[in-house]
Parts: sequence; C-alpha cells; structure tokens
Amino acid sequence: MSDDIAFQSVKTLRSMLQRGQITPVELVDIFAARIAERNSQVKAFITTTLDDAREQASRLSRADLDCSPIAGIPYAAKDLFDVRGVLTSAGSRVFHDKIAKTDAFVIARLRSAQAISLGKTNLHEFAYGATGENPVFGTSLNAYDPTRLPGGSSSGSAAAIAFGLVPAALGTDTGGSVRAPAALNGLVGLKPTMGRVPTSGVVPYCWSLDHVGLMTRTIADCADLLSIVSGYDPSDPASINRPIDNYAEALGQDISGLRVGIPTNFYYERTDEEILGALEDVKDYLGRNGAKLVPVTFPDMEHSRTVSLTVQMPEALSAHSAYLQDRGHLYGADFRAGLALGQCILAEHYVRAKRFVEVYRQQTNRLFDEVDLILTPATPEIAKKIGTVKVNRDGVEEAIGNAITRFTTFFNMTGHPALTMPCAMHTHGLPIGLQLVGRYFDESTVLRAAHAVERSDQFSIPLPNVGP
Repeated sequence: MSDDIAFQSVKTLRSMLQRGQITPVELVDIFAARIAERNSQVKAFITTTLDDAREQASRLSRADLDCSPIAGIPYAAKDLFDVRGVLTSAGSRVFHDKIAKTDAFVIARLRSAQAISLGKTNLHEFAYGATGENPVFGTSLNAYDPTRLPGGSSSGSAAAIAFGLVPAALGTDTGGSVRAPAALNGLVGLKPTMGRVPTSGVVPYCWSLDHVGLMTRTIADCADLLSIVSGYDPSDPASINRPIDNYAEALGQDISGLRVGIPTNFYYERTDEEILGALEDVKDYLGRNGAKLVPVTFPDMEHSRTVSLTVQMPEALSAHSAYLQDRGHLYGADFRAGLALGQCILAEHYVRAKRFVEVYRQQTNRLFDEVDLILTPATPEIAKKIGTVKVNRDGVEEAIGNAITRFTTFFNMTGHPALTMPCAMHTHGLPIGLQLVGRYFDESTVLRAAHAVERSDQFSIPLPNVGP
C-alpha cells in the first residue's frame, strides 16, 4: 500500500486526504520511511526536515486541507531555495554555514498553501553543470538505470520524485536544469516564462538566465503547482506584475486548430534515431487531433551556446566574488574553473552577448506570429553512463553537459515558457522526452497541449522498477 501511494500523483493524494483515506501525518510518514531506506544510495536529499514536516502535518485541519490544490502534500526543493531555519548548501562546502533566516518567495507561497516541505535536494554544485554529478554530497541516480546520469543541475529533485521519495519538487533552470533531468527520468519539467515565478531567496547562478522550475509526475500536478508559486515580487528585478491564469482550467480543452511549429533547423539535428522516431509519433498524433503542423526556421544557432556561457560566467563570478578570497579553496574544481573563465571574459564580450540575447528574443518572438507552440525533442540523447565525458553523434564530438542541454539552453536566453514530458521508452529502457515551447506568459496553451499528449496511452511510460 505505501509503495503504491509513493508513486501516486499529487491530485490522487489530495483526493485521498480529502476523503479521509489517509491523514497528512501518515502521508509524511510514508515518504519519510522511503527516504530513510533509500536516500543513502539514491543521494536525492542533502538535508531532510522530517520532524518539522510531521509537526506541520499534525496541525492541519479540515479547513487547511481545502485551502489549495496542494494542501497537505509533501514536496522538496533544490538546495538553492532558502527555507527558514534550514541550511542552504547550494551543493557546496562553501555554504556550510548558510542558515536561511527567511523563506524564498516560492517557499513562502507553498507554506501558505499548506504544502509540506520534506527537505532540500541534491544538485550539481551551485547549479554549474548539466550532469548532476556532485563530489561533496554524492551523485543522484537515474531511477530507470542507477548506472546512468540523472541530468542536472536539479538532479536531486528529479531523483526524489522518480524514486518515489516525494510527489513534487522545485528546481532551478538556467540552461535546462529542470527540463533535462525531468526528461531523463520520465517526469514533467516546466520552466515558466522569465518573470512569472520570482527567484527571490534562491541562490543565484546567472541572474539574466535563472528561472524557478517545477517537477511533477503529471501535467495536472504541474498546473496546480504553477498556480501556487506564480506571482509578483517587487524585490526581484525580473518579476513581472501581471494576472495569473487558471492553468488547471486549460487542461482537457480541444487542441484542434492549434498551430504547432516544427523547427527546420537545429532542433532535429544530431539526435538519437529513436528520439526522432518518438517525435514523429507525437507529430502524427497532434495532426490527427486537429493541430496544424507548421515549419518554422530558428535564428542561426551556431554561436548560441557560446553566447549563453559568455553571459553565465561573468554573472556567476560576480555572484561569488564575496566568497572567493576567504572560501575559494572550498569550491569544487569544475566550478572554480568556470569562475576562472569568467575572469577572462571582457566587458565587451559580455555586452555583445547580451545584444545577441536580445536579437534571439526578438527573432523567436516573431515565430509566434505564425504558430501557437513549438515542438522539439527534450534532449538529443538518452541518459548516459555516470562518468561519461563526451558523446559522439554523426561524427561530431560534444561534451556530455552540452549534449544534455543542447535543445533547452536557448529558451533560457529568450525567456519563453518551455515544458518537457515523457513520450516514449528507448530500447535501452530509458525515457524519451519532448519539449513544448509557448508564447510569453502563455503557459496555459503549453499545458493544454502537453495534457492532450499525456492523455493518450500511446505516450505513457512505465514507472521505473526501483523495487518495494
């Protein structure tokens, strides 16, 4: 019974709570037991707050359970989010003493909605890396094959859901750090529009590209979670004050007439053949259900990754300059190398990269004059073995982190909402994911189309075989 509950959607768990089939304390205890049994191997959590979770659960009244779509539901947050009274390690020895005095904006929203935090999840140190490998706290595992990478940097959030340790989690996404691990672990991952969800109280990596992201099992759970964490915070310069849609209301609506853009360049190149085949099936399904497939051409992407890194590294260096003199020796080797790269980038290079970003935004925005959504693969590769450094596809060698995020990074620069979700299983027994991208602040249409795909048994995938 408890193992079945651990893999249920938030919506199902909410129904059980409201019908009295399970109490909030019993629900917390089920996940707490799984964390106790498995986390030493899975390495999903850095810090757990299970006693606080039980106490909060014991105080919930019937009225509390009716106050929001996630009331009484346990969740976890990547260890970049401040949770009052809890260490924010950022996956590093550098922040060994950083106890949060207040909640991050989104944590405060979840606390008000009576969601229950179970703790802080693992990550690539300071979110610098797409593999999720962490030499300090260990590397989280891929639930479908524990010898393979979970993807990063929000590796622990993906592992926590995929292994049944929590039903929903928060991450951050600067180049695909929510969407890629969600795709590699058979989950839903959403990067909302830049400014839709405030980043206040989240350790920054790159202010210009950082987004708060969501991971869930289902599209409906993602819609409900987005409705809670969206909002405006004047203390966040990127936050935008505009109405929040009723995201759940969009689900189940007809997709007939939706114009779905299919990129003619970059997004279907140098990609695993089975991933391409799965996307063909998705295209056929959308067409059969009334969507119109429209070819679209993206801006020249030759320099897009260089542009992203040229923005990232000086901003990361600026964010960490206060710690380098006294704590520089505590940084991991790869992040230290990244900060050194930031020192070599001239102001002229940074400004030029920012101008590229603005051109990318304008050119991509114009594509949405022709289409309502854009469909791409989530990743060009399935999850690779832990320790993989490079991959070779069609005679081109590429660093594994670059490959994992090749199809996601661009939309952090443009700021458009982007969602990944499972759509097939590879013959290697690993999930294949798709990515849907929408207009600014039109998460409703993205979720609507994603839900239409999710409802078809054709695209459902099995749960990972992680044992009882």
